[in-house]
Amino acid sequence: GYHADRWKKLLIPYSSPTKAYFDTLDQDPFCMYNYLLDITTWNKSIRRGFIKVKITDYAGNTVESQMNSEASTFQQYKRVKILTGFHQDIEKIAKISLTFSTKTLIGPKHKLRILQMKLKSLNNPKR
Repeated sequence: GYHADRWKKLLIPYSSPTKAYFDTLDQDPFCMYNYLLDITTWNKSIRRGFIKVKITDYAGNTVESQMNSEASTFQQYKRVKILTGFHQDIEKIAKISLTFSTKTLIGPKHKLRILQMKLKSLNNPKR
């Protein structure tokens, strides 16, 4: 991460487009624990929606991610990377659950078939 007073001059000089994510709460020590969800789907038809991630440790403690405000598009054999955050850190993950939602009340319910998934901690990259 970058200190709030210096992020602009560190990121803006890059020639490629840059996205900056700022998550702040009044909780210590890091306020938000960020993970990158790298997912490849198997559905033949395109699916568009939101993914919520729930992780559980070996003691049964569970924490759920905040849902992204932007819908993702999932195509067969195409990788999608989603930034997701948790209010609590789970050190040793025993179980990962995903919920796919289109946020529509009308229309058929669709399943998202997952071929491959990786969840990487951005706060602790060695995990």
